[in-house]
Amino acid sequence: MTRFVGTVSLLALVAALGAGSALADTKDKKIALSNNYAGNSWRQAMLRSWDKVTKPAVTAGIVAAADPFTTAENQVTEQAAQIQNLVLQGYNAIVINAASPDALNGAVKEACDAGVTVVSFDGIVTEPCAWRIAVNFKQMGKDEISFLKEKFPSGGNVLEIRGLAGVFVDDEISKGIHEGVAENPQFKIVGSVHGDWDQAKAQAAVAGILPSLPDDIVAVVTQGGDGYGAAQAFKAAGRKIPTIIMGNRQDELAWWKEQKDANGYETYSASIAPGVSTLAFWVAQQILDGKEVPKDLVVPFLRVDQAGLDKALETTEKGGVANVEYTAEDAQKVVDAAAKK
Repeated sequence: MTRFVGTVSLLALVAALGAGSALADTKDKKIALSNNYAGNSWRQAMLRSWDKVTKPAVTAGIVAAADPFTTAENQVTEQAAQIQNLVLQGYNAIVINAASPDALNGAVKEACDAGVTVVSFDGIVTEPCAWRIAVNFKQMGKDEISFLKEKFPSGGNVLEIRGLAGVFVDDEISKGIHEGVAENPQFKIVGSVHGDWDQAKAQAAVAGILPSLPDDIVAVVTQGGDGYGAAQAFKAAGRKIPTIIMGNRQDELAWWKEQKDANGYETYSASIAPGVSTLAFWVAQQILDGKEVPKDLVVPFLRVDQAGLDKALETTEKGGVANVEYTAEDAQKVVDAAAKK
């Protein structure tokens, strides 16, 4: 995967997709992004990545439009209505970051029946007619416990910070964390709160539960956008700051570096890259172009370890998220790799 930088010519994109691709077939096609939530830094970075990649594609004549739409609230009914409206507006493909894995299936099926290509990513949908792009979120959760097992062989008490309730990503990461604990019973989850993948909300949630928790918390397992908030809550309570798994936000990485430089603080950071929206765009474009694409595509999550912290921080804009954006060539490689399995 590579970062998509600067303007891109039509000829460059044709070359990236290969000589056999008929890019002209999609020049009159319209793609929409249906996003259920934009209230944290990851979602903002995701939307910026979408614009950064799709606007040059529209200018180059690859597609006629690539318009983003975000619902005001994380409500299934609102997003379902949005999808229905996008179908009526004549979009040929809808790329979805979904509020629910199954509650939108009715609207998605209606879109498919109307001849609209539906590609879900991050928050995926389970309707069989749609495509799905995700990392192995459950493994991401299990990896947190694997890391803690190496750091704390004798185990200890753990606080879990979950994401946005009801969303596929939140459910899967939490399942992985709990499976990891079941396999390593020396760890005990002594509390769980929802931080909505947002530092301020995570800080408030952790501050609210801390008085009821044991003093000896060895670690905080997270989902992204909550590590810095958790650290601030522990600090404000005058408690020892445990090992907190980070989620690739710039404020988390900056805080981690400060602690590492001051006292050797060790952890790691992982998240799905916000630029996965750009992969979903290119996948939708390739489907519209007639390419055979497997229904389920799995991409690796972006992980930052102790040795790579400084470099990751240098390349992550303030207030942003460590990121990777996809080119048309990257998308073709992902599709081809999936087709070989």
